[in-house]
Formats: sequence, structure tokens, C-alpha cells
Amino acid sequence: MPSSVMPTSIPGGGPHAPAAVSTVGLRKSYGDKAVLDGIDLRIPTGSVFALLGPNGAGKTTVVKILSTLIAADGGQAQVAGHDLAEAPAGVRAAIGVTGQFSAVDGLITGEENMLLMADLHHLSKREGRRVAAELLERFDLVDAAKKPAHSYSGGMKRRLDIAMTLVGAPRIIFLDEPTTGLDPRSRHNMWQIIRELVTGGVTVFLTTQYLEEADELADRIAVLNDGKIVAEGTAEELKRIVPGGHVRLRFTDPSAYRSAVVALRDVAADDEALSLQIPSDGSQRALRSLLDRLDSAGIEADELTVHTPDLDDVFFALTGPATIPDQLKETVG
Repeated sequence: MPSSVMPTSIPGGGPHAPAAVSTVGLRKSYGDKAVLDGIDLRIPTGSVFALLGPNGAGKTTVVKILSTLIAADGGQAQVAGHDLAEAPAGVRAAIGVTGQFSAVDGLITGEENMLLMADLHHLSKREGRRVAAELLERFDLVDAAKKPAHSYSGGMKRRLDIAMTLVGAPRIIFLDEPTTGLDPRSRHNMWQIIRELVTGGVTVFLTTQYLEEADELADRIAVLNDGKIVAEGTAEELKRIVPGGHVRLRFTDPSAYRSAVVALRDVAADDEALSLQIPSDGSQRALRSLLDRLDSAGIEADELTVHTPDLDDVFFALTGPATIPDQLKETVG
């Protein structure tokens, strides 16, 4: 993989689960502009994978290639066990795609949208009505099923969009910016829907600009910038590669505070607050080392808090206009 930030475990499919999606050296250019410059991915079955990146980074291009909407210029890819170039029909039969903009037809009802999708999947009328009814109920759209879709709220349209995607019972779903434009309540409702899909064994490939969304949902995250994957791992692993993590010790006894200042090195001291800030990646090993040093000196802090960078820090460090900071170069490769 292009990054040395690798997960030790994946809560969804597990690190050794079969790959639902895998790519090696995926490339795509438009004229002289290389949008994707050698993308390597491996997404285990039954997990949520989030692809982050600034506007124009190539996130939607990755989704379009993997869903057979456009062809790559180079590299190899497999989706649901099918080679993208040799068996695109097999790929299309196994996937569902929900794009940034709703595919819902606002001139017809929600139920009619569902039945149209059932027809496209060549379901019998009886089976199509059964599937449509089940999905409308699952996505809490029964009361609105007979109403024109243009009367739906943004959250309802997104729920209908995903319900339509599920008509064909896809094993892999590509969600390209699925919560764009939704209010916070609708966004959280969409998150719950995504969690339920994964619980049912579906693999979700998510692109998003909402870092909280990736943090909440993804078992594994990759950051795409300038056509390359610049870092990959779990949310916690990515947060640890950015400088700025620290442990804060607070004391109520001034003498204990002064002893800690002497015993510990590389600390930022706040004499007024009787607190110390020690650089740390927040790992168990680093915390144990700090506690051992305090125990050896016979010092007891009244409060210990761990502060780690969040995904915003990771995103800005890896995709900012400046070059990757020197302290990150060895880590992200």
C-alpha cells in the first residue's frame, strides 16, 4: 500500500476478510491532468470504507471507474470478485450507486420510483411490489409513498434514493457524498441507515467531505490528494500521524507540580494553572512510559487528560496547499 499507516484490525470485515473492492495502480487522466495517479486499495467485505479529499481530488472519478461508468486509463481493479475490465456486467449486477445528486424522479410518487427501479432490475410485477413495499417500510416512507417525490424533504429524497439502490439487493454500495445538503438530524438518520446496511453484510464505499461522518462510520479511511492516496488507516491511526497530540497533567499541590516540572522533560508548563503539557501520540505505550516516570519520582497528578488531533487536523495536514510537513513525510510515504 502507498501508506505505512496500516490498520491492525478492522471492526467491520476484519483484516483478513475477502476483498469486496481491490485496485492496483489505478490511473485516470483528462488531457494533461492526472486525476488518479496509481491508486491502490483493498476494502474488506462487510466494512465501511471512506475516501476523503478536497474538491477535485478525484473521489467521484474513483466511484465512476469502480461502478463501470467510465474506464480507467491503467491499472487493475476487482469489484465483488469480478475483474472491472473483463466482467463489467458482473460488477454492475453486484453493486448499487447513489451519487451526489438524487436519482429520484420528482414527477412521480415514491412508490412509482421504486417500481420503476424494480422493472429496471427485471423483477416480476409481484416481486417488484413486494420488494418496493418492504423497502418503503424499512426507510420509513410508507406514509409518503403515494405522494409525488418533489414534495419530499431532502432527507426523505436521500432515503428514497438509497431504497431505490437496494432494489437489486447489491452486495456493495457506493455512496458518493450521500449527506450533502442534509440538515444534522437527517444526516444522523442517514448514518444509522448506513450502519444497518453494514450489519446486514453490505460493503459501503463512502466518499464524503464531512470529516465527522468518516469518523463516525468508517472502519478504514483513505485520504486522496493530487491523484494519490497519501494516508490510509483507521480514524485513530490517522489522527496519531499528525503532530500536536499531548497529555495534560493538572496538579492541586504546588510542590507536586514543581517536582513534576523537574522530573519530566520536554514539557510546556503553566505555573498559574499548575498544569503540564507533554507531547504524546496517545498510545498505550506512551502513557505507560509517562506514568512509570511519575511513579519513579513519587509524583501523583490530580488529573490526566489525553488530547489527540482530530480528522480535521489530519485532512488539513495532508491536503493543504503547502507540502506535507517534514515530520509527516516518513509516516505517510
